[in-house]
Amino acid sequence: MSRKLRIATCSLAGCFGCHMSVLDMDEALADLIEHIEFDRSPFTDVKHVDEEGVDIGLIEGGLCNRENVEVLREFRERCKVLVAVGACAMYGGVPALRNGIPVSELIQEAYLGADLLNPQVPQDPELPRLLNKVLPVHEVVAVDYTLAGCPPPAAAFRELIEATLAQRTPHLPIELRRFD
Repeated sequence: MSRKLRIATCSLAGCFGCHMSVLDMDEALADLIEHIEFDRSPFTDVKHVDEEGVDIGLIEGGLCNRENVEVLREFRERCKVLVAVGACAMYGGVPALRNGIPVSELIQEAYLGADLLNPQVPQDPELPRLLNKVLPVHEVVAVDYTLAGCPPPAAAFRELIEATLAQRTPHLPIELRRFD
């Protein structure tokens, strides 16, 4: 038996809808499971990609804080092919709507608003510092493919996986894009 295609997934600043779309492959995912295995993923609860690396890394979400940047850089290092999945990874998506507002104003509104019971800015060192703006993945690391959509349909993930297994370039026509 040949080696299985190793896939890792990661979510940054987004809604997790792209991961749900992977699961929407339903029976097709069951058919593929003999040929693929998941490494780092919320599906496996593995937090870091194995040091040996993986064949495909699927990254969803934009980058809104320093921790997102660190996670993305490590993820990129360990993925032969990196795929920016969905509008947030490709453009910043909904989280990027904050890009025209200074971070200080965001913090003021979120933590010190007049209608809050106990207004205070959290000072926990575990909380990552916000970036001045939400960034798409390609502004921090090189991206090999994109799966457009919000979220991309399950058929786009299936095509990407099947093309990789067949050692061909994925065919991702406009019909495999969805913006719900």
